[in-house]
Amino acid sequence: MKKRNMAVPLRLKATRASPGVASGPAYIAEPPAAGAPSQSAVSGHAELAAAIETAIDELQNLAAGTDAEGGDIIDFQLEVLRDPTIAEVAGARIDAGENVVFAWVGTLDGYIHELESAEEEQTQARAVDILDVKNRVLAALTGTPVKDFPAGSIYVGKDMEPSRFLAHDWSAGGGIALYAGSAVGHVALLARSRLVPMVISAGRFVTAGGQHIRVDGDAGVIVLQMDKEGAAPIRSGLTASSTVPAEDNGMLQTADGAQILLSINLNAPDEIDGIAAATTAGIGLMRSEFALLSLADAANEEKQLAIYRRILDWAGGRGVTIRMLDVGGDKPLSGLATSPELRGIRLLLARPEIARVQVRALLRAAIFGNLRVMLPMVTFPSEVDDMRQIFREEAAELARRGVPHRLPSIGMMVEVPAAALMLEQFEGADFFSFGTNDLAQYLAASTREDADFAAHRGKAAQAVLRLLAYAVKLAGSKPLSICGDMAGDPRLTAELLAVGIRHFSMAPAQLPAIRSAIVGLNADGTKAAGE
Repeated sequence: MKKRNMAVPLRLKATRASPGVASGPAYIAEPPAAGAPSQSAVSGHAELAAAIETAIDELQNLAAGTDAEGGDIIDFQLEVLRDPTIAEVAGARIDAGENVVFAWVGTLDGYIHELESAEEEQTQARAVDILDVKNRVLAALTGTPVKDFPAGSIYVGKDMEPSRFLAHDWSAGGGIALYAGSAVGHVALLARSRLVPMVISAGRFVTAGGQHIRVDGDAGVIVLQMDKEGAAPIRSGLTASSTVPAEDNGMLQTADGAQILLSINLNAPDEIDGIAAATTAGIGLMRSEFALLSLADAANEEKQLAIYRRILDWAGGRGVTIRMLDVGGDKPLSGLATSPELRGIRLLLARPEIARVQVRALLRAAIFGNLRVMLPMVTFPSEVDDMRQIFREEAAELARRGVPHRLPSIGMMVEVPAAALMLEQFEGADFFSFGTNDLAQYLAASTREDADFAAHRGKAAQAVLRLLAYAVKLAGSKPLSICGDMAGDPRLTAELLAVGIRHFSMAPAQLPAIRSAIVGLNADGTKAAGE
Protein backbone atom coordinates (compact mmCIF):
# COMPACT_ATOMS: atom_id res chain seq x y z
CA MET A 1 0.00 0.00 0.00
CA LYS A 2 1.43 3.34 -1.04
CA LYS A 3 1.98 5.78 1.78
CA ARG A 4 0.53 9.27 1.52
CA ASN A 5 3.09 12.05 1.25
CA MET A 6 3.10 14.14 4.39
CA ALA A 7 4.90 17.46 4.71
CA VAL A 8 7.58 17.23 7.36
CA PRO A 9 7.06 19.72 10.19
CA LEU A 10 9.50 22.59 9.97
CA ARG A 11 11.64 22.84 13.10
CA LEU A 12 13.18 26.23 13.84
CA LYS A 13 16.03 26.60 16.28
CA ALA A 14 15.52 29.25 18.95
CA THR A 15 16.84 30.04 22.44
CA ARG A 16 15.21 28.76 25.61
CA ALA A 17 13.70 31.44 27.83
CA SER A 18 11.06 29.57 29.87
CA PRO A 19 10.67 25.76 30.10
CA GLY A 20 7.69 23.72 29.01
CA VAL A 21 5.90 22.79 25.79
CA ALA A 22 2.80 24.47 24.39
CA SER A 23 0.91 24.20 21.12
CA GLY A 24 -1.93 26.22 19.73
CA PRO A 25 -2.99 28.63 16.99
CA ALA A 26 -0.41 31.29 16.18
CA TYR A 27 -1.30 34.86 17.06
CA ILE A 28 0.78 37.22 14.90
CA ALA A 29 1.36 40.38 16.91
CA GLU A 30 0.61 43.61 15.12
CA PRO A 31 1.79 47.03 16.31
CA PRO A 32 -0.92 49.38 17.66
CA ALA A 33 -2.53 51.65 15.09
CA ALA A 34 -5.43 54.08 14.70
CA GLY A 35 -6.38 57.68 14.09
CA ALA A 36 -4.38 60.61 15.40
CA PRO A 37 -5.32 63.64 17.50
CA SER A 38 -5.42 67.21 16.27
CA GLN A 39 -2.34 69.43 16.43
CA SER A 40 -1.55 72.67 18.22
CA ALA A 41 0.99 73.46 20.91
CA VAL A 42 -1.66 74.04 23.59
CA SER A 43 -3.83 71.04 22.71
CA GLY A 44 -0.71 68.91 22.23
CA HIS A 45 0.48 69.49 25.79
CA ALA A 46 -2.99 68.83 27.18
CA GLU A 47 -3.49 65.67 25.13
CA LEU A 48 -0.11 64.27 26.13
CA ALA A 49 -0.73 64.97 29.82
CA ALA A 50 -4.14 63.30 29.63
CA ALA A 51 -2.73 60.28 27.78
CA ILE A 52 0.03 59.84 30.36
CA GLU A 53 -2.55 59.97 33.17
CA THR A 54 -4.68 57.40 31.34
CA ALA A 55 -1.66 55.11 31.03
CA ILE A 56 -0.87 55.55 34.74
CA ASP A 57 -4.45 54.66 35.69
CA GLU A 58 -4.38 51.56 33.47
CA LEU A 59 -1.11 50.35 34.95
CA GLN A 60 -2.33 50.92 38.49
CA ASN A 61 -5.45 48.88 37.76
CA LEU A 62 -3.28 46.17 36.26
CA ALA A 63 -1.02 46.17 39.32
CA ALA A 64 -3.98 45.54 41.59
CA GLY A 65 -4.50 42.11 40.08
CA THR A 66 -0.94 40.86 39.83
CA ASP A 67 1.69 39.42 42.15
CA ALA A 68 4.84 40.99 43.63
CA GLU A 69 6.98 40.34 40.57
CA GLY A 70 4.42 41.88 38.25
CA GLY A 71 3.95 44.75 40.67
CA ASP A 72 7.66 45.55 40.62
CA ILE A 73 7.68 45.70 36.83
CA ILE A 74 4.65 47.98 36.77
CA ASP A 75 6.23 50.21 39.42
CA PHE A 76 9.22 50.71 37.13
CA GLN A 77 6.94 51.72 34.26
CA LEU A 78 5.02 54.09 36.51
CA GLU A 79 8.31 55.75 37.46
CA VAL A 80 9.07 56.28 33.77
CA LEU A 81 5.66 57.81 33.13
CA ARG A 82 6.02 60.14 36.13
CA ASP A 83 9.53 61.22 35.17
CA PRO A 84 9.19 64.97 34.43
CA THR A 85 12.22 64.90 32.14
CA ILE A 86 10.43 62.75 29.55
CA ALA A 87 7.38 64.99 29.52
CA GLU A 88 9.61 68.06 29.24
CA VAL A 89 11.53 66.66 26.26
CA ALA A 90 8.31 65.71 24.50
CA GLY A 91 6.84 69.11 25.37
CA ALA A 92 9.80 70.89 23.80
CA ARG A 93 9.24 68.97 20.59
CA ILE A 94 5.57 69.97 20.64
CA ASP A 95 6.56 73.62 21.13
CA ALA A 96 8.89 73.27 18.15
CA GLY A 97 5.92 72.36 15.97
CA GLU A 98 5.85 68.56 16.08
CA ASN A 99 2.54 66.79 16.29
CA VAL A 100 2.00 65.33 19.76
CA VAL A 101 2.11 61.77 18.41
CA PHE A 102 5.51 62.26 16.77
CA ALA A 103 6.77 64.23 19.75
CA TRP A 104 5.98 61.35 22.09
CA VAL A 105 7.20 58.62 19.75
CA GLY A 106 10.42 60.49 18.95
CA THR A 107 11.19 61.13 22.62
CA LEU A 108 10.67 57.53 23.70
CA ASP A 109 12.47 56.14 20.65
CA GLY A 110 15.54 58.06 21.74
CA TYR A 111 15.56 56.28 25.11
CA ILE A 112 14.82 52.93 23.46
CA HIS A 113 17.74 53.29 21.04
CA GLU A 114 20.11 54.14 23.88
CA LEU A 115 19.13 51.03 25.79
CA GLU A 116 19.33 48.81 22.69
CA SER A 117 22.89 50.07 22.11
CA ALA A 118 24.06 49.23 25.63
CA GLU A 119 26.76 46.60 26.08
CA GLU A 120 25.08 44.67 28.91
CA GLU A 121 22.15 42.41 28.02
CA GLN A 122 20.32 43.34 31.22
CA THR A 123 20.30 46.98 30.15
CA GLN A 124 19.30 46.08 26.60
CA ALA A 125 16.36 44.10 27.96
CA ARG A 126 14.95 47.27 29.54
CA ALA A 127 14.26 48.65 26.05
CA VAL A 128 11.04 46.65 25.80
CA ASP A 129 9.81 48.21 29.06
CA ILE A 130 10.19 51.66 27.53
CA LEU A 131 8.54 50.38 24.34
CA ASP A 132 5.67 49.19 26.52
CA VAL A 133 5.31 52.66 28.03
CA LYS A 134 5.53 54.28 24.59
CA ASN A 135 2.80 52.08 23.10
CA ARG A 136 0.48 52.45 26.09
CA VAL A 137 0.56 56.26 25.89
CA LEU A 138 0.36 56.12 22.09
CA ALA A 139 -2.78 53.99 22.39
CA ALA A 140 -4.29 56.55 24.76
CA LEU A 141 -3.37 59.43 22.43
CA THR A 142 -5.00 57.78 19.44
CA GLY A 143 -7.92 56.15 21.21
CA THR A 144 -6.92 52.61 20.27
CA PRO A 145 -6.09 50.44 23.27
CA VAL A 146 -3.92 47.40 22.62
CA LYS A 147 -6.21 44.39 22.27
CA ASP A 148 -5.69 41.14 24.11
CA PHE A 149 -5.09 38.01 22.06
CA PRO A 150 -7.13 34.77 22.20
CA ALA A 151 -6.55 32.50 25.19
CA GLY A 152 -4.51 29.40 24.39
CA SER A 153 -2.68 31.08 21.50
CA ILE A 154 1.01 31.07 20.74
CA TYR A 155 2.07 34.72 20.73
CA VAL A 156 4.42 35.40 17.77
CA GLY A 157 6.23 38.72 17.43
CA LYS A 158 9.49 40.60 17.64
CA ASP A 159 9.14 41.10 21.40
CA MET A 160 6.37 41.28 23.97
CA GLU A 161 5.55 44.09 26.35
CA PRO A 162 5.41 43.16 30.06
CA SER A 163 2.01 44.79 30.57
CA ARG A 164 0.60 42.77 27.70
CA PHE A 165 1.81 39.58 29.36
CA LEU A 166 0.31 40.62 32.68
CA ALA A 167 -3.05 41.56 31.14
CA HIS A 168 -3.42 38.18 29.41
CA ASP A 169 -5.17 35.14 30.91
CA TRP A 170 -2.69 32.27 30.69
CA SER A 171 -4.90 29.76 32.48
CA ALA A 172 -6.01 28.27 29.14
CA GLY A 173 -2.41 27.57 28.15
CA GLY A 174 -0.47 29.12 25.31
CA GLY A 175 3.14 30.12 24.80
CA ILE A 176 5.47 32.76 23.38
CA ALA A 177 7.75 32.64 20.33
CA LEU A 178 9.80 35.76 19.71
CA TYR A 179 11.94 36.78 16.77
CA ALA A 180 14.18 38.69 19.19
CA GLY A 181 13.56 39.11 22.94
CA SER A 182 15.79 38.49 25.94
CA ALA A 183 16.16 35.65 28.42
CA VAL A 184 16.92 38.19 31.15
CA GLY A 185 14.05 40.52 30.31
CA HIS A 186 10.91 41.06 32.33
CA VAL A 187 8.67 38.96 30.08
CA ALA A 188 10.99 35.96 30.35
CA LEU A 189 11.04 36.39 34.13
CA LEU A 190 7.24 36.49 34.21
CA ALA A 191 6.94 33.50 31.87
CA ARG A 192 9.17 31.38 34.09
CA SER A 193 7.25 32.35 37.22
CA ARG A 194 3.92 31.44 35.61
CA LEU A 195 5.17 28.34 33.76
CA VAL A 196 4.47 29.77 30.28
CA PRO A 197 6.70 28.10 27.64
CA MET A 198 8.77 30.71 25.83
CA VAL A 199 11.55 30.82 23.25
CA ILE A 200 13.44 33.83 21.92
CA SER A 201 15.94 34.77 19.21
CA ALA A 202 14.19 32.66 16.57
CA GLY A 203 14.78 35.24 13.86
CA ARG A 204 12.06 36.22 11.43
CA PHE A 205 9.90 33.29 10.37
CA VAL A 206 6.61 33.12 8.51
CA THR A 207 3.48 31.39 9.72
CA ALA A 208 -0.16 32.17 9.13
CA GLY A 209 -2.34 33.55 11.89
CA GLY A 210 -4.38 30.67 13.30
CA GLN A 211 -1.96 28.01 12.05
CA HIS A 212 -1.18 25.58 14.89
CA ILE A 213 2.43 25.68 15.99
CA ARG A 214 4.41 24.29 18.93
CA VAL A 215 6.79 26.06 21.27
CA ASP A 216 9.29 23.81 23.04
CA GLY A 217 10.89 25.83 25.80
CA ASP A 218 12.88 22.82 26.96
CA ALA A 219 14.69 22.20 23.67
CA GLY A 220 14.56 25.75 22.35
CA VAL A 221 12.58 24.80 19.24
CA ILE A 222 9.55 26.10 17.31
CA VAL A 223 7.65 23.52 15.23
CA LEU A 224 5.59 24.82 12.31
CA GLN A 225 3.02 23.04 10.09
CA MET A 226 1.20 21.32 12.95
CA ASP A 227 -2.35 19.99 12.82
CA LYS A 228 -4.97 21.15 15.34
CA GLU A 229 -3.92 18.51 17.84
CA GLY A 230 -0.38 19.85 17.70
CA ALA A 231 1.09 16.43 16.89
CA ALA A 232 0.95 15.31 13.26
CA PRO A 233 2.04 17.47 10.35
CA ILE A 234 -0.57 18.88 8.04
CA ARG A 235 -0.75 17.40 4.56
CA SER A 236 0.63 19.54 1.81
CA GLY A 237 1.62 19.01 -1.78
CA LEU A 238 4.07 21.90 -1.66
CA THR A 239 7.32 22.33 0.18
CA ALA A 240 8.12 25.56 1.94
CA SER A 241 10.06 26.75 -1.08
CA SER A 242 7.47 25.75 -3.70
CA THR A 243 5.77 28.35 -5.83
CA VAL A 244 2.46 28.25 -7.65
CA PRO A 245 2.94 27.48 -11.35
CA ALA A 246 2.52 30.63 -13.41
CA GLU A 247 1.37 31.28 -16.93
CA ASP A 248 4.18 33.68 -17.76
CA ASN A 249 5.53 35.31 -14.56
CA GLY A 250 4.35 38.61 -16.01
CA MET A 251 6.91 38.35 -18.82
CA LEU A 252 5.62 38.48 -22.40
CA GLN A 253 7.21 38.95 -25.78
CA THR A 254 5.99 41.02 -28.67
CA ALA A 255 5.70 39.35 -32.06
CA ASP A 256 9.20 40.56 -32.92
CA GLY A 257 10.77 39.38 -29.65
CA ALA A 258 10.86 42.44 -27.35
CA GLN A 259 10.32 41.57 -23.68
CA ILE A 260 7.37 43.21 -21.95
CA LEU A 261 6.80 43.15 -18.18
CA LEU A 262 3.36 43.24 -16.58
CA SER A 263 3.17 44.21 -12.90
CA ILE A 264 0.28 45.17 -10.67
CA ASN A 265 -0.68 48.26 -8.70
CA LEU A 266 -1.55 47.77 -5.05
CA ASN A 267 -3.40 49.99 -2.59
CA ALA A 268 -3.86 47.86 0.54
CA PRO A 269 -1.85 44.79 1.63
CA ASP A 270 -4.88 42.50 1.68
CA GLU A 271 -5.38 43.07 -2.06
CA ILE A 272 -2.68 40.48 -2.73
CA ASP A 273 -4.84 37.77 -1.15
CA GLY A 274 -6.00 35.44 -3.87
CA ILE A 275 -3.46 36.70 -6.43
CA ALA A 276 -0.65 34.34 -7.37
CA ALA A 277 2.56 36.34 -7.36
CA ALA A 278 3.97 34.17 -10.15
CA THR A 279 1.33 35.47 -12.59
CA THR A 280 2.96 38.91 -12.45
CA ALA A 281 6.40 40.48 -12.74
CA GLY A 282 5.79 41.92 -9.26
CA ILE A 283 4.31 45.11 -7.86
CA GLY A 284 5.00 48.18 -9.96
CA LEU A 285 3.28 50.58 -7.58
CA MET A 286 2.30 50.14 -3.95
CA ARG A 287 0.54 53.30 -2.79
CA SER A 288 1.64 53.38 0.84
CA GLU A 289 -0.75 56.19 1.78
CA PHE A 290 -3.70 53.79 1.42
CA ALA A 291 -2.13 51.40 3.93
CA LEU A 292 -1.22 54.18 6.41
CA LEU A 293 -4.50 55.94 7.00
CA SER A 294 -3.56 58.20 9.90
CA LEU A 295 -0.73 60.16 11.43
CA ALA A 296 -0.43 57.47 14.09
CA ASP A 297 0.15 54.86 11.36
CA ALA A 298 2.77 57.12 9.78
CA ALA A 299 4.50 57.36 13.17
CA ASN A 300 4.53 53.59 13.67
CA GLU A 301 7.75 52.18 12.22
CA GLU A 302 7.03 48.60 13.26
CA LYS A 303 3.59 48.58 11.65
CA GLN A 304 5.05 49.89 8.41
CA LEU A 305 7.81 47.28 8.48
CA ALA A 306 5.21 44.52 8.94
CA ILE A 307 3.19 45.79 5.94
CA TYR A 308 6.20 46.02 3.65
CA ARG A 309 7.55 42.66 4.82
CA ARG A 310 4.23 40.97 4.06
CA ILE A 311 4.24 42.29 0.51
CA LEU A 312 7.88 41.35 -0.09
CA ASP A 313 7.25 37.85 1.25
CA TRP A 314 4.33 37.49 -1.16
CA ALA A 315 6.40 38.70 -4.10
CA GLY A 316 9.00 35.97 -3.56
CA GLY A 317 11.91 37.91 -5.00
CA ARG A 318 9.97 39.72 -7.72
CA GLY A 319 10.27 43.48 -7.85
CA VAL A 320 8.21 45.48 -5.36
CA THR A 321 8.06 49.25 -5.84
CA ILE A 322 6.69 51.08 -2.80
CA ARG A 323 5.84 54.73 -3.27
CA MET A 324 6.49 56.87 -0.22
CA LEU A 325 3.52 58.68 1.28
CA ASP A 326 1.79 60.78 -1.34
CA VAL A 327 -0.36 62.85 0.98
CA GLY A 328 -1.40 66.47 1.10
CA GLY A 329 -3.45 68.51 -1.35
CA ASP A 330 -6.51 66.43 -2.25
CA LYS A 331 -5.14 63.40 -0.34
CA PRO A 332 -5.26 64.28 3.37
CA LEU A 333 -3.71 62.20 6.15
CA SER A 334 -5.94 61.97 9.22
CA GLY A 335 -4.52 64.09 12.01
CA LEU A 336 -2.14 66.09 9.79
CA ALA A 337 -2.91 69.70 8.92
CA THR A 338 -0.97 71.06 5.94
CA SER A 339 -1.06 73.94 3.51
CA PRO A 340 -2.61 73.22 0.07
CA GLU A 341 0.67 73.47 -1.84
CA LEU A 342 2.36 70.74 0.20
CA ARG A 343 1.91 67.31 -1.32
CA GLY A 344 4.07 64.27 -1.94
CA ILE A 345 7.79 64.83 -1.63
CA ARG A 346 7.37 68.50 -0.75
CA LEU A 347 5.38 67.53 2.32
CA LEU A 348 7.83 64.75 3.24
CA LEU A 349 10.77 67.15 3.09
CA ALA A 350 8.85 69.83 4.98
CA ARG A 351 7.91 67.29 7.68
CA PRO A 352 11.04 65.11 7.86
CA GLU A 353 9.86 63.40 11.05
CA ILE A 354 7.21 61.69 8.91
CA ALA A 355 9.67 60.81 6.16
CA ARG A 356 12.31 59.43 8.53
CA VAL A 357 9.95 56.89 10.11
CA GLN A 358 8.97 55.57 6.69
CA VAL A 359 12.59 55.61 5.49
CA ARG A 360 13.70 53.48 8.45
CA ALA A 361 10.90 50.97 7.83
CA LEU A 362 11.82 50.77 4.14
CA LEU A 363 15.53 50.35 4.86
CA ARG A 364 14.79 47.51 7.27
CA ALA A 365 12.30 45.89 4.89
CA ALA A 366 14.73 45.97 1.96
CA ILE A 367 16.69 42.97 3.28
CA PHE A 368 13.61 40.76 2.79
CA GLY A 369 13.21 41.11 -0.96
CA ASN A 370 13.65 43.03 -4.18
CA LEU A 371 12.49 46.42 -2.93
CA ARG A 372 12.51 49.69 -4.86
CA VAL A 373 11.37 53.00 -3.38
CA MET A 374 9.53 55.56 -5.49
CA LEU A 375 9.31 59.25 -4.57
CA PRO A 376 5.95 60.95 -5.22
CA MET A 377 5.17 64.25 -6.97
CA VAL A 378 8.79 65.13 -7.72
CA THR A 379 9.31 68.39 -9.58
CA PHE A 380 13.00 69.27 -9.16
CA PRO A 381 16.23 67.20 -9.02
CA SER A 382 17.13 68.67 -5.63
CA GLU A 383 14.09 66.94 -4.10
CA VAL A 384 15.47 63.53 -5.05
CA ASP A 385 18.90 64.49 -3.72
CA ASP A 386 17.47 65.73 -0.40
CA MET A 387 15.49 62.52 0.12
CA ARG A 388 18.55 60.42 -0.74
CA GLN A 389 20.40 62.25 2.01
CA ILE A 390 17.70 61.29 4.51
CA PHE A 391 18.05 57.66 3.42
CA ARG A 392 21.84 57.85 3.93
CA GLU A 393 21.49 59.41 7.38
CA GLU A 394 18.93 56.89 8.58
CA ALA A 395 20.98 54.01 7.14
CA ALA A 396 24.02 55.26 9.06
CA GLU A 397 21.98 55.40 12.28
CA LEU A 398 20.64 51.88 11.76
CA ALA A 399 24.19 50.67 11.15
CA ARG A 400 25.32 52.33 14.35
CA ARG A 401 22.58 50.50 16.24
CA GLY A 402 23.39 47.21 14.54
CA VAL A 403 19.95 46.95 12.90
CA PRO A 404 19.94 44.91 9.65
CA HIS A 405 19.05 47.05 6.65
CA ARG A 406 19.83 47.68 3.00
CA LEU A 407 19.71 50.79 0.84
CA PRO A 408 17.18 50.09 -1.94
CA SER A 409 17.01 51.60 -5.41
CA ILE A 410 15.38 55.03 -5.24
CA GLY A 411 13.42 56.30 -8.21
CA MET A 412 10.68 58.78 -8.86
CA MET A 413 7.13 59.00 -10.08
CA VAL A 414 7.01 61.19 -13.18
CA GLU A 415 3.66 62.91 -12.78
CA VAL A 416 4.54 66.61 -12.91
CA PRO A 417 4.95 67.92 -16.48
CA ALA A 418 7.94 70.08 -15.51
CA ALA A 419 9.82 66.98 -14.36
CA ALA A 420 8.92 65.04 -17.50
CA LEU A 421 10.27 67.84 -19.67
CA MET A 422 13.71 67.82 -18.00
CA LEU A 423 14.05 64.16 -17.07
CA GLU A 424 17.70 63.98 -18.09
CA GLN A 425 18.56 66.28 -15.18
CA PHE A 426 17.39 63.79 -12.52
CA GLU A 427 20.73 62.04 -12.09
CA GLY A 428 19.85 61.06 -8.53
CA ALA A 429 16.91 58.88 -9.60
CA ASP A 430 17.65 55.21 -10.29
CA PHE A 431 14.45 54.68 -12.30
CA PHE A 432 11.34 56.46 -13.56
CA SER A 433 7.67 55.48 -13.50
CA PHE A 434 5.11 57.56 -15.36
CA GLY A 435 2.00 58.49 -13.41
CA THR A 436 -0.37 59.35 -16.23
CA ASN A 437 -3.32 60.29 -14.01
CA ASP A 438 -1.64 63.41 -12.65
CA LEU A 439 0.12 64.15 -15.94
CA ALA A 440 -3.28 64.24 -17.65
CA GLN A 441 -4.77 66.33 -14.85
CA TYR A 442 -2.09 69.00 -15.05
CA LEU A 443 -1.93 69.03 -18.84
CA ALA A 444 -5.71 69.48 -19.01
CA ALA A 445 -5.75 72.14 -16.24
CA SER A 446 -8.35 70.02 -14.45
CA THR A 447 -8.84 68.78 -10.90
CA ARG A 448 -9.93 65.42 -9.53
CA GLU A 449 -12.97 67.09 -7.95
CA ASP A 450 -14.05 68.38 -11.38
CA ALA A 451 -17.21 66.58 -12.54
CA ASP A 452 -15.75 66.45 -16.06
CA PHE A 453 -12.31 65.21 -14.96
CA ALA A 454 -12.72 61.78 -16.58
CA ALA A 455 -13.69 63.36 -19.88
CA HIS A 456 -10.83 65.86 -19.69
CA ARG A 457 -8.34 63.09 -18.95
CA GLY A 458 -9.54 61.11 -21.97
CA LYS A 459 -9.21 64.13 -24.26
CA ALA A 460 -5.69 64.79 -22.92
CA ALA A 461 -4.49 61.25 -23.73
CA GLN A 462 -2.78 62.26 -26.95
CA ALA A 463 -0.98 65.13 -25.18
CA VAL A 464 0.20 62.70 -22.53
CA LEU A 465 1.46 60.29 -25.20
CA ARG A 466 3.46 63.07 -26.86
CA LEU A 467 4.95 64.05 -23.52
CA LEU A 468 5.82 60.42 -22.78
CA ALA A 469 7.56 60.01 -26.13
CA TYR A 470 9.73 63.04 -25.39
CA ALA A 471 10.42 62.01 -21.78
CA VAL A 472 11.39 58.45 -22.73
CA LYS A 473 14.16 59.87 -24.94
CA LEU A 474 15.37 62.12 -22.12
CA ALA A 475 15.48 59.17 -19.66
CA GLY A 476 18.34 57.54 -21.53
CA SER A 477 19.18 54.04 -20.30
CA LYS A 478 17.42 54.22 -16.93
CA PRO A 479 14.62 51.69 -16.27
CA LEU A 480 11.15 52.97 -17.20
CA SER A 481 7.62 51.89 -16.40
CA ILE A 482 4.10 53.27 -16.53
CA CYS A 483 1.72 52.86 -13.60
CA GLY A 484 -1.15 55.26 -14.27
CA ASP A 485 -4.56 54.26 -15.59
CA MET A 486 -3.34 54.43 -19.19
CA ALA A 487 -1.21 51.35 -18.50
CA GLY A 488 -4.37 49.27 -18.03
CA ASP A 489 -6.26 50.62 -21.04
CA PRO A 490 -5.92 48.12 -23.93
CA ARG A 491 -6.99 50.81 -26.40
CA LEU A 492 -3.71 52.62 -25.71
CA THR A 493 -1.34 49.64 -25.47
CA ALA A 494 -0.07 49.89 -29.03
CA GLU A 495 0.61 53.62 -28.70
CA LEU A 496 2.44 53.12 -25.39
CA LEU A 497 4.63 50.47 -27.00
CA ALA A 498 5.31 52.90 -29.83
CA VAL A 499 6.65 55.60 -27.48
CA GLY A 500 9.01 53.08 -25.87
CA ILE A 501 7.20 51.70 -22.81
CA ARG A 502 8.17 48.11 -21.98
CA HIS A 503 6.98 47.77 -18.38
CA PHE A 504 3.28 48.19 -17.59
CA SER A 505 1.81 48.23 -14.07
CA MET A 506 -1.95 48.20 -13.62
CA ALA A 507 -4.85 47.06 -11.48
CA PRO A 508 -4.81 43.23 -11.23
CA ALA A 509 -8.16 42.96 -13.03
CA GLN A 510 -6.63 44.59 -16.12
CA LEU A 511 -3.88 42.00 -16.61
CA PRO A 512 -5.85 39.70 -18.96
CA ALA A 513 -6.91 42.58 -21.22
CA ILE A 514 -3.37 43.93 -21.56
CA ARG A 515 -1.98 40.44 -22.19
CA SER A 516 -4.49 40.02 -25.01
CA ALA A 517 -3.72 43.48 -26.39
CA ILE A 518 0.01 42.74 -26.63
CA VAL A 519 -0.48 39.48 -28.51
CA GLY A 520 0.19 40.07 -32.19
CA LEU A 521 1.84 43.49 -31.73
CA ASN A 522 5.41 44.39 -32.60
CA ALA A 523 7.59 46.41 -30.24
CA ASP A 524 6.77 49.61 -32.16
CA GLY A 525 3.04 49.05 -31.65
CA THR A 526 2.29 47.93 -35.18
CA LYS A 527 0.47 44.70 -35.89
CA ALA A 528 2.60 41.72 -36.78
CA ALA A 529 2.35 40.28 -40.25
CA GLY A 530 -0.67 38.01 -40.59
CA GLU A 531 -2.60 39.64 -37.76
